[in-house]
Amino acid sequence: MSSKQSRGLGARIRSGAQLSLVNTVVIRIGNFAAGVVLARTMLGPAEWGLYALAVTVLGVLLSFNELGVTLAVIRWDHRPLRQFVPTAVTVSVLFSCVLYAALYLSAPQLAHLLGSADAVPVLRVLCVSVLIDGFACVPHSVMAREFAQGKRLLLDLLNFLVTTGVTLGMADSGHGALSFAWGAFAGNLTALAGCAVYVPWAVRPGWDRSTARELVRFGLPLAGTSLLVIGMINVDTFVVGATLGPAALGLYQIAFNVSSWPVRSISEAARRVSFAGFSRLADDTRQLAHGFRRGLALLMAAAVPPCALLGVLAKPVIVTVYGDAWAAAAAALSFLAVLGLLRVGYELAYDCLAAAARQRDLLAVQGWWLAALIPVLIVAAHWRGIQGVGIGHVLVASVLVAPAFAWALQRAGIPARLLLQACGRPFAGGVLMAAAAYAVLRLCGGATWALWPASAVALLLYLPVVWPLRHELRPAPRTAPLEPAGAGV
Repeated sequence: MSSKQSRGLGARIRSGAQLSLVNTVVIRIGNFAAGVVLARTMLGPAEWGLYALAVTVLGVLLSFNELGVTLAVIRWDHRPLRQFVPTAVTVSVLFSCVLYAALYLSAPQLAHLLGSADAVPVLRVLCVSVLIDGFACVPHSVMAREFAQGKRLLLDLLNFLVTTGVTLGMADSGHGALSFAWGAFAGNLTALAGCAVYVPWAVRPGWDRSTARELVRFGLPLAGTSLLVIGMINVDTFVVGATLGPAALGLYQIAFNVSSWPVRSISEAARRVSFAGFSRLADDTRQLAHGFRRGLALLMAAAVPPCALLGVLAKPVIVTVYGDAWAAAAAALSFLAVLGLLRVGYELAYDCLAAAARQRDLLAVQGWWLAALIPVLIVAAHWRGIQGVGIGHVLVASVLVAPAFAWALQRAGIPARLLLQACGRPFAGGVLMAAAAYAVLRLCGGATWALWPASAVALLLYLPVVWPLRHELRPAPRTAPLEPAGAGV
């Protein structure tokens, strides 16, 4: 890659990241506001629990829906894009039809297994999104490959407006959890129509047998890894639903959603460009390591403050946002906030390893995570309810999974010392933030209004600690070393 090409790629990545951040923030704020309205005025914990189960099943199906061919659309450079995209569309659509048919037939048994027989109609309606995604995932990947986040912003905004309008209208009419399902269906269908307008050639199916074999060979391991990731993230929903019931699941889901704010607002914005960016650097181990260290430092600097505050101020946050009826969710949030921070780093590592073609290492790490998580969460749920599930999550993710990711990154040429350099300042600042917020909360007698002074004091103490990391925002030269001056803790 020439110096001019490198600068051009860097400009496209920065522009895409900026638009992606705007997209994520706007949509997340809108979804958050709609969720608050629904939780405070229309729906209770049991209805949230039913919807949570359906969304979890949908997430599992979507993780395997297109057999990983969308990552091939982003990553492949050895043949023209328009030559293999029609086959990718066909593979994705055919498999999505098979998945949905299996889900439709098994919905009653699945709902019973998960302890929520009333979830059958929600499952069947919501998971129609699997069919829509069969067509939409390829054009979305084409836009990601080209860093066309401006188009993605408009599509996601349109999806949000339609989804929210339909959901609120149906919930107000007394349709309960089905309101979410029909809202998601309407929004996804609208977004698919937008894809047909922006990249019409990327929604047309075609077929080439040899291309299909290559796509599946490349994507299947990544699809399996994605399935493990989704299973790992959502196994708690299955455990809570089956052992504690829909009402407890509704409370837990609120806690998990709040803990995911940093993941959704920070990590998802980065992930829309990170895989494509790492893919361009995958052939140069030195540059890949430098890019990952730099990205991890910036993500941790941004993610630590909200995670630290959510962990310490869990109850004031829940009561302020959702009301007293949801206060019990704070017991899980205090621990899930730590998991949210770990997920930000792990998702960046996932994209880096996938771009570096370390699929087998990813499968090993995610398989290990899921295998350890299932028994721990089952025991923890019986031990201390939703709080125990949060504790189990953190123990597994920090004690067992962190060393596994460090091992996989080491094999990809990214030494552990770079991870420590990237995380040192943000983590030190986070500990200081947590101590300060806890002290202010105690001084205020645990009052809900203490959320504001505690947050302000904690942020004022955090900023000087991470301020030296501002140099990471500057464009890096092509020949940047692994350990530039000032990168240390």
